[in-house]
Amino acid sequence: MEPAPLSSLQEEGEGEPAAAAGEDSSAFSAATVPPRPATHHSLHKYAPLDWSAYFDEERRVAIPDTDDVRALAKQNFGGGFLFRAPALMRDLNAGSFFAPFLFQVFNVYTAGSEGPVVFCLHGGGYSGLSFALAASHMKDKARVVAMDLRGHGKSTTSNDLDLSIETLTNDVIAVIRKMYGASPPAIILVGHSMGGSVAVHVAARKEIRNLHGLVVIDVVEGTAMASLVHMQKILSNRAQHFPSIEKAIEWSVKGGPLRNIESARVSIPSTLKYDESRECYTYRTPLEQTEKYWKRWYEGLSDKFLSCPVQKILLLAGTDRLDRALTIGQMQGKFQMVVVRHTGHAIQEDVPEEFASHILNFISRNKIGPNGVEIPGLIKKWGH
Repeated sequence: MEPAPLSSLQEEGEGEPAAAAGEDSSAFSAATVPPRPATHHSLHKYAPLDWSAYFDEERRVAIPDTDDVRALAKQNFGGGFLFRAPALMRDLNAGSFFAPFLFQVFNVYTAGSEGPVVFCLHGGGYSGLSFALAASHMKDKARVVAMDLRGHGKSTTSNDLDLSIETLTNDVIAVIRKMYGASPPAIILVGHSMGGSVAVHVAARKEIRNLHGLVVIDVVEGTAMASLVHMQKILSNRAQHFPSIEKAIEWSVKGGPLRNIESARVSIPSTLKYDESRECYTYRTPLEQTEKYWKRWYEGLSDKFLSCPVQKILLLAGTDRLDRALTIGQMQGKFQMVVVRHTGHAIQEDVPEEFASHILNFISRNKIGPNGVEIPGLIKKWGH
């Protein structure tokens, strides 16, 4: 059933009218009572939370744009400003008007100052803040980095709708190189859903030096490919417009993908934008317009995952069935699999403390230190 507009959700603590016999009395039924003004309790319960309580810093990472975009910018604005690049680099945090025409600007959240880097990639329609609560549980033992991918969160690019797996992979590699240079610390890639596919493709390219681990969250090629035929319907059945950010947060846990209210209060605001014409909030990322890229996200993912020359773990919500390649790979001990119970698709948001413990245990079990695998008397760096 298509969820009702969020304005029809009942407020917390309000009484419910008695339902007629055989009538659906859920908050999403057609018989729901008319909209009522939000109570103070409800507004407070679903009020946004700031990222700074979970991450230590927010950064803008600027990557030089492609030549064709530079040419387009030059044609439209004249050639003079193209030589202002050094000044623009200094002004990126101030939101320079010309910056989007010269650079892809990726928003990155960081937490922690010791241990290996846990580099997190969110799923389609989410943002880097999807890992906020988990980061707060990991940052004493690892450096957590969560990136807003192209077309998501606060990242700005010349083509936010280009969510091809090749472009997303190139973006991540470019950001890691820009942040850490030629001698990065030990890195563990973590990816959820679409971000899991990106993480696998990044690892398979073997271009990140000192990469020591790969964590994929709740995505299996066979299941993902089979679900693509239903994806447009799933997207269209979501509540599309919200009168307030609080209402969007409320919907996300009552009828949407999340089960953890605190995580929703941190992450959901970054997935929205304000629509001036409709005077309401809607989704920052129009996933329905990127359908041409979906198949390539998951096609061949299992074999590529198994081929990555690093330690690997697959975290699944519930009892998702492995496809043939992964079943054989698990029997051969090529990766570790953990089924996380009592959670939805966004494991890192729904059970952040348990998720963090799985990541930290993975790091400890594989003896991954700040510079690489730590063996008494020896530090081994993969890729050197």
